[in-house]
Amino acid sequence: MTFFFDGHKKPSIQEILESGTFLVTGEVGPPKGTSLDEMVHHIDLMKDIVHAMNITDNQSSVMRYPSLATALVIKEHGGEPNLQITCRDRNRLAIEADLLFAYSRGVRSVLCLTGDSIPAGDHKDAKGVFDLESVQLLQLMKTMEEGKDLGGNELNEPISFYKGAIVTPEANPIGPQMLKFKKKCEAGAQFFQTQAVYDMDNFKRFMENARKIDDKVKICAGLVLLTGPGAIKYMNANVPGIFVPDNLAQEMADAPKEERLATGIRILARQLRMCIDEKLCDGVHIMAIGKEDVVPDILKEADVDITKL
Repeated sequence: MTFFFDGHKKPSIQEILESGTFLVTGEVGPPKGTSLDEMVHHIDLMKDIVHAMNITDNQSSVMRYPSLATALVIKEHGGEPNLQITCRDRNRLAIEADLLFAYSRGVRSVLCLTGDSIPAGDHKDAKGVFDLESVQLLQLMKTMEEGKDLGGNELNEPISFYKGAIVTPEANPIGPQMLKFKKKCEAGAQFFQTQAVYDMDNFKRFMENARKIDDKVKICAGLVLLTGPGAIKYMNANVPGIFVPDNLAQEMADAPKEERLATGIRILARQLRMCIDEKLCDGVHIMAIGKEDVVPDILKEADVDITKL
């Protein structure tokens, strides 16, 4: 089934994935401050070329404009938001209240995350909350769907979100990650977005194992734009669960400095096309991280038009 946008109401992530349509999502990084011009530019740039946009929630423990407020800005501009909620900054009371507000304003999909550790960010003296973690957040949402909060109190109306979670296909060893994947499925996760995937052969093996655990849950590959050899060296050395294979590292290293961004675009587009053509997964999540202006170039290079998927 192909969805055609009418310029007003976009189909939800749930409608797209459950129809069997390949999902393409992008990502919006809220600003550090109240000037929203650049963020709104990125929203307007992506709203008609991707099905939905994730909103990072104080990503890497760096304080930014709220994810929930950004979700409403996306809706105001005719896009479809995928709200990220981390457990690091809120206790269960605040999370439940945010979920009620989000649902009352038409937000219908939530990606559940535990959250990065406080020392990774720019507020070293902040206190991490971590009242819940991602599996418990999924369970909380199921409870609210049954019309109650975690205190056992009745809601005057139940809520219902399409519940998402993350998984790391390139974790080494992979065993603990697959156990967590299974727990999240059992807790009610209906779709997954993966952390960055670069080794496509490894991703194929992950997908085979994931399908054995749950063949109904939807899985979207996380594709992160490469921008240069320095970034690759840093990620391979310092970011758990991310490994850029030697062949891609060499491809980037061989590119002239002025061609590195274009090379990264080609690599991501190639991976996107592979996911579609080989039916590796149910969708992709494009993370341009500071280079959102090139998302149209990525989709053009990959020959992807969401109205024709």
